[in-house]
Amino acid sequence: MNGDTAVAKILKAEGIEWLACFPAQSLIDACSREGIRPVLCRQERAGVNMADGFSRVTNGRTVGVFTMQHGPGAENAMAGAAQAYADSVPLLLLPGGEARDREGVHPYFNAAKNYEGFTKWTGTTSLASRIPDVMRQAFTHLKHGRLGPVLVEIPTDVAQEEVPESAAAYEPVAKRRSGGDPDDVRDMVRALLAAKRPVVSAGQGVLYAEATDELLEFAELANVPVMTTLAGKSAFPETHRLALGTGGNSGTKMVAHFLEQADFVLGIGTSFTKSNFNAPVPMGATLAQVTVCAEDLNKERAANFGAVGDAKLVLAQMIDEVRWQTGEHGRGDVLGVADEIARVKSAWMAEWGPNLTSNEVPISPYRVIKEMENVVDVRETILTHDSGYPRDQIVPFWPAETPRGYIGWGKSTQLGYGLGLAIGAKLAAPEKNVINLMGDAAFGMSGLDIETAVRSEIGILTVVLNNGVMTNYSNHMPHATEVYGSNALGGNYAGVASELGASAERVSSPDEVAGALRRGLAAASEGRPALVEVMTKEEMNVPKYW
Repeated sequence: MNGDTAVAKILKAEGIEWLACFPAQSLIDACSREGIRPVLCRQERAGVNMADGFSRVTNGRTVGVFTMQHGPGAENAMAGAAQAYADSVPLLLLPGGEARDREGVHPYFNAAKNYEGFTKWTGTTSLASRIPDVMRQAFTHLKHGRLGPVLVEIPTDVAQEEVPESAAAYEPVAKRRSGGDPDDVRDMVRALLAAKRPVVSAGQGVLYAEATDELLEFAELANVPVMTTLAGKSAFPETHRLALGTGGNSGTKMVAHFLEQADFVLGIGTSFTKSNFNAPVPMGATLAQVTVCAEDLNKERAANFGAVGDAKLVLAQMIDEVRWQTGEHGRGDVLGVADEIARVKSAWMAEWGPNLTSNEVPISPYRVIKEMENVVDVRETILTHDSGYPRDQIVPFWPAETPRGYIGWGKSTQLGYGLGLAIGAKLAAPEKNVINLMGDAAFGMSGLDIETAVRSEIGILTVVLNNGVMTNYSNHMPHATEVYGSNALGGNYAGVASELGASAERVSSPDEVAGALRRGLAAASEGRPALVEVMTKEEMNVPKYW
């Protein structure tokens, strides 16, 4: 076998059944021969996005893979890798590399070197016989510590070099986990139970650890309110009596209310990184942190308590500790948390509810969001947003109920990212409704990959909010807007999607939205992607409290 075949066999051993790709790359055909389905994207960034969405929905148990041409293919894929790196998503990038005799010759592109700033690890080899060793390293990095994209560059001549059968022996990498120090867990739980206004902030580490059940049990035993970060949205059911919702760039009033008064904040599976896309931790609160990444402790502020370990294992320890300190059934709602959450939520919805049922024309984005919720079973749906106002509008109001029922992303916020995420999510969970909500500017960045979903019979629904402008950019560039109309956009996106082979329609009246969504979902259920373009108002009002 040659180097390409060795890589393909290793991918198959690691459970890879498909890979996103764009040629020319000889690995594509080698993978096809091993029974790995190639899904050809229209642009390299979208291919990385697809791998990203897949890895999120599987929680990295099986990772998404993207392979591309050496040189320009690797160059074009850099943006997707940068977003995945910002969001700590494990995915495998397999670019070709220049032949060994061209290494270091200007202007040839060295992916292993140039990707170092936005991957967790990069590797390469000048010997085909070392491919198993390098791939084993790659999958070890993909499964442990802080997650992130990993890159292995295989030079084109190494890919064709013969590999002895004996050298290609490979066993899949086992994932190793560890719990926290029992003393750390005891002290942390004791401090939480002693606090007057504790809050739990659940990040995506809870999702990757598949620890939602443990988080739910812990919260109920300790009767402590739970918010999620943007990336952690769906780690805790937002219909639960102890749920505060999500705190991102926008968020719920419940998150704001409880954070403002918090005297103790316990982060589980979150880095506490200061960002516009994280609700700020109150300065006066005691900080506690459960993380698999020791380097996140004391990153922005001193952590008064902490435990380094897998969120699922540490939460199991915390459950035992709560029972030891309070009794088998926990402590009851001694702080009146559930009633307080209900009161705040009721007042918040009294304020914002009219937006969700608005009959305005052009249509309110909030009305679209509510209609989306009404026409699906939320528990059987995966929804993602795109960058900008569509994200800020839907995050507070979409009631995520099941793990990975919502894909929240941020840190880096590239327009057009959500479409590829949705395609990858559908490949990970074909039984689910998968919906991508994006604005017209985002469609312009990535819309041609609707054709990827059509050609590959990946039935997703894309909802485009078309208000004809880049929302609020008249304030960012007032002179350019006034003189040159620089914030204005145009296009018939349903028409574009239809010509690409999708089921598509455009609606301009609120009473048309639900029917169009149902028709789109029906088409998607039969493997035909659908797009619903909704003519909306420029809505700058979002729930933002920090």
